[in-house]
Amino acid sequence: MHQKAPRHRKTECKIAQTTYTVAARITLEIFVTLEMTGSRLHQSGAKDTEVTESNVDQKATEFERNTRRMVDLVSEIKNDEEVIRQGGGAKSIEAQHKKGRLTARERIAKLLDPGKPFFELSIYAAHEMYTEWGGAPAAGTLTGLARVAGRLVMIIANDATVKAGAFFPMTAKKVIRAQNIAIENRIPTIYLVDSAGVFLPLQEDVFPDTDDFGRVFRNNAVMSAMGIPQITAIMGMCVAGGAYLPVMCDHILMTEGSGLFLAGPALVQAAIGQKVSAEDLGGAKMHAQISGTIDFREADDEACIKRIRALVDKMGRKPGAPFSHIPEEPAAHPGDEIYGIFSSDPAKQYDMHDVLTRIVDGGAFEEYRAEYGQTLLCGYARIGGFAVGIVANQKKHVQTRAPGTGERRVEFGGVIYTESAQKAARFIMDCNQNLVPLIFLHDVNGFMVGKEAEWSGIIRAGAQMVNAVANSVVPKIAVICGGSFGAGHYAMCGKAYDPRFIFAWPSARYAVMGGDAAAGTLVEIKVKQLEREGKKLTEKDKKELHESVRKTYEHQTDPRYAAARLWVDAIIDPAQTREALIWALEAAALNPEVREFKTGVLQT
Repeated sequence: MHQKAPRHRKTECKIAQTTYTVAARITLEIFVTLEMTGSRLHQSGAKDTEVTESNVDQKATEFERNTRRMVDLVSEIKNDEEVIRQGGGAKSIEAQHKKGRLTARERIAKLLDPGKPFFELSIYAAHEMYTEWGGAPAAGTLTGLARVAGRLVMIIANDATVKAGAFFPMTAKKVIRAQNIAIENRIPTIYLVDSAGVFLPLQEDVFPDTDDFGRVFRNNAVMSAMGIPQITAIMGMCVAGGAYLPVMCDHILMTEGSGLFLAGPALVQAAIGQKVSAEDLGGAKMHAQISGTIDFREADDEACIKRIRALVDKMGRKPGAPFSHIPEEPAAHPGDEIYGIFSSDPAKQYDMHDVLTRIVDGGAFEEYRAEYGQTLLCGYARIGGFAVGIVANQKKHVQTRAPGTGERRVEFGGVIYTESAQKAARFIMDCNQNLVPLIFLHDVNGFMVGKEAEWSGIIRAGAQMVNAVANSVVPKIAVICGGSFGAGHYAMCGKAYDPRFIFAWPSARYAVMGGDAAAGTLVEIKVKQLEREGKKLTEKDKKELHESVRKTYEHQTDPRYAAARLWVDAIIDPAQTREALIWALEAAALNPEVREFKTGVLQT
C-alpha cells in the first residue's frame, strides 16, 4: 500500500480568505462516549481496500464546540420545517377534514409502505416569499421520494390547506423540478391533485414562461413518451388549465365529491349563461359514466390510496443502470460524529477524511493520487452498496513542493490549486469512462489567485475541471457542507452543472464571495458613488453601511434562502448525509441510459 504524504497539524502560514459567521443559539449539547483508536490508514485483512479510520479526539474542546454549533443549526432548521409542515394552519386543516378529505401529508403517510420514510424535497420552497399574500408554506405543494408497494416513486401532492392548493410562481417551479428529477432518473410519478388552479393575482409569473405552469403538462407528455409511469389521483378540485395534468398521465383516479373541469359552474354561467351543478359539470360519476375521462371512480381518499398502491404493485420493472452495486455495509462510524469534526468557521481546519469515513460503506476510501493536489480529495468508495467517485474539498492546510522549483510551500485548505484542479479533471473523466457516479462535497473558497497561480496556468486547469464536470454523463450528486464560493461552486458541480440532486447542510453558505468581502466591496462602491454626488460619509456612517450590507448579504447566502428558490433540493442533517445520498443513488440507478462521454476541446 502506498504511503500518504504527512498531514501536518500546524503551519506558520495563514490564508487571507473570506470569512463568515453563524449566529448559534446554544440550546443542546451532545456528549459522545464512544472512544476511537487506530491509525489514519490500515490494510483491511478482509479485503483489498484502504480503510480510512478515525483518530478524532471526541473529548477535545473544539469537537464539543463544533458539535454544539451544528446541533443549534440543525435544531433551528428542524423547528422551521415543523412550522412549514402545518401548511395553511389548524383552521385550514379542519376545513379540509370537514369536506371528508385528508390533508396532503395525511394522504402521503397512508400511501407509503408501512414503516418507510418520505424523503421530502424542497420543503423550503417559497420560504419568506409572498408575504403580502399571507405566504405559501412549501409553495403549497409537497414533493419527494418514497417507497410504494416496494417501488421507488416520486410523489407530487397539492396542499389544499394553502390557498386551496393554488399555483404560485414557485409552486410551478417546484413541481417542474420534481418532474425533472423524475425524467433524469426515470422515476415513476404519482400526483395527488387538489388544487384551485393558478393563483390569479400572480398569473403573469405563473402562466407564460418555459419554467411556468404550462411546462408541467409538457413534462407529463414527455414523461409518458419516455415510458415513465404516471398515476394521477384527483382528490379535490382540478380546474382550468390544471385539468390537463391528470389527462396527460397514464392512469386517472377520482374520488366522489371532487371536480374536474376546464371551467367551474360560475365561470360557465358567466361565459355562456348555462346553469349547471359542479357534479353534473365535472363530477366523478359523470367522468366515469359519460365522458369516459377517468379510469377509476373511488368513494373516498382511503379507497383511492388503496387503488394507487394496487396499480403500482402491478407495474413491470425495466432494466436498471449499469453501475456497480453490491449489498451495502454500514459506515465505519456514527454519522452524528460529523457534528464535532466539521467546522463552519472558515478560519478553522478539519480533515475531510474524517467526514468521509462516516458516510462511505465500511470506511473504505480508495484515494486517487493521494500525494498530489491534496486540497481536493478524489477517490473511489461505496455508499449504500453503490460504487461512487468522490470529489471533496480538503480543509486542512498541506505542505507540498512547488512544481518546477521543488520549493516547499503551504497550500491552504478549501482552495483549488492548479494541481488539484488537474487531478480532479482527470479523476472525473476516469469515473465517466468506467461508469462510476460522482459525489461532490463542497467546502470551497474558490480557485487560488496571485502571480504564482496565474503562471502555473490556474485558469487553464480550472477550465479542464469545469469541462469535465459539465460534460459528465454519469449521475452527479452535490452536497454543500460549508462555503461554496465563486468559480469553485461551479467546478464542484453547482446547480448550473446539472447535478441529479443538490443538498445543503445547515452550515452551507454560497455566493460569489463571502459576506465580509462582499460588504467591503459594495460599501466601497457606494461610498465612491456618494462622494461623486458631493456627499461625505463619516467613519460611523461607513461602519453602519457596512454592517447593513453585510447582514443583507449574509441573509442571501443562508441555505434557507437558496432552498426557497429551489437552488438546493433539500437542507439535510449532516448526520443523515449517507441516507440522503443513498436515496439519490437509488433514484439514479433507475435510469439505464448513459450517453457517450465526450469533453470537447480541453485546454492542455
